[in-house]
Amino acid sequence: MRTWRSAVPLLFLPALLAAQAPDNTDTRVFYYPKPLARTPWQPPMKPVTRLADVTAQLTIAIVIGAVAQTPATRPVPPTRDPNTPGYVQAKDLPDGAVPPADADGNFIIGPTHDPAPEMTVQEGVPQGTVSTFTMSSTDSKIYPGIAREPGTFGTVDPTDAARLVVTTSHPAPYTRRVAVYVPKQYVPGTAAPFIVGADGPDQLLFTALDNLIAQKRVPVMIAISIGNGSGDAQGSQRGLEYDTMSGRYAEFVETEVLPLVEKAYNVKLTKDPEGRATMGGSSGGSAALIMAWYHPELYHRVLTYSGTYVNQQWPPGAETPHGAWEFHERLIPNSPAKPIRIWMEVGDRDLLNPNVMRDNMHDWVVANENMARVLAARGYRYQFVFARNAGHTDRTVKQQTLPEALEWLWKGHSR
Repeated sequence: MRTWRSAVPLLFLPALLAAQAPDNTDTRVFYYPKPLARTPWQPPMKPVTRLADVTAQLTIAIVIGAVAQTPATRPVPPTRDPNTPGYVQAKDLPDGAVPPADADGNFIIGPTHDPAPEMTVQEGVPQGTVSTFTMSSTDSKIYPGIAREPGTFGTVDPTDAARLVVTTSHPAPYTRRVAVYVPKQYVPGTAAPFIVGADGPDQLLFTALDNLIAQKRVPVMIAISIGNGSGDAQGSQRGLEYDTMSGRYAEFVETEVLPLVEKAYNVKLTKDPEGRATMGGSSGGSAALIMAWYHPELYHRVLTYSGTYVNQQWPPGAETPHGAWEFHERLIPNSPAKPIRIWMEVGDRDLLNPNVMRDNMHDWVVANENMARVLAARGYRYQFVFARNAGHTDRTVKQQTLPEALEWLWKGHSR
């Protein structure tokens, strides 16, 4: 049985919110804000003479107002054909197959996504220890904390369709949970390779590593799975961390997270960028590449699911006004190749225009297709997987592909 250790009690905020909300209030957390529902027409209220009637009608008005602020259901994205003209040429694999761990290039998988055997606990396989701790914004010099007001998003700049104006973001505290996986085979005192993951904790990663390390398909590595600072997209702490085109998040990890990990868990993390990897999904995926792009002296290996290589940076940056869309629009094509090895996936029903922006830079499928094209043109070592019958950061696809993706990612590193 895997050992879990936690330094602090968990905070059950979603349950608390649900308990305080009216029964008809949508308390789900969505990664991207959705259009507000329009309030239905209501018949005129009859005159009232009793306090009870006034109370009843006030209650009705409040409930109607709550419904008006409830996000509408997001339209289902269209299903894309991997053979669409303009998409990269890719090898169509038999249903249920995944690409070889020693092959670069473009592949099509699906529509069936059964979990790989390595994604379940195997009898007799040594299991690592997973420990958790909590970090607070009050202890951070790099990220003191921001938040966007609930139920708000932003408006498109009338003079620039690629720019979102957010007026409801303000300073706010946060906490984040960090999970640290140490494999059974780790020898204390030795410098270990490691992988940093976004939006943690990531139990799927820990299970995969147990089995892959035992099979000697990846190095004996430590995994640091870092929770985000809350919220999502423009104006949020998560958006600030993951969507900003700079070295800031990598510097936060390097100076504020990794030293805590080494001190608390008696591990030594390698300084060799060949032994350091990043991974994530959605904005966590773009963050993984941003870390390596702006600090290639720290990271050479990147793994992303449904990478948000779109225009989502906020506040806007003068050097990269189109956010992570700039990777395939300008940065990779116009820069000398960096020593980065990258594995990418996108689903055929991945996101398309999930918010109010209509700047032709919010199509996750096109963004990842473009990434594959420019990476190939610049001679990068990469593997790109287009998954049929798959949505955004599709869990079934991750369960099917993560073992092969990790094995491919760590090719060239000693076992």
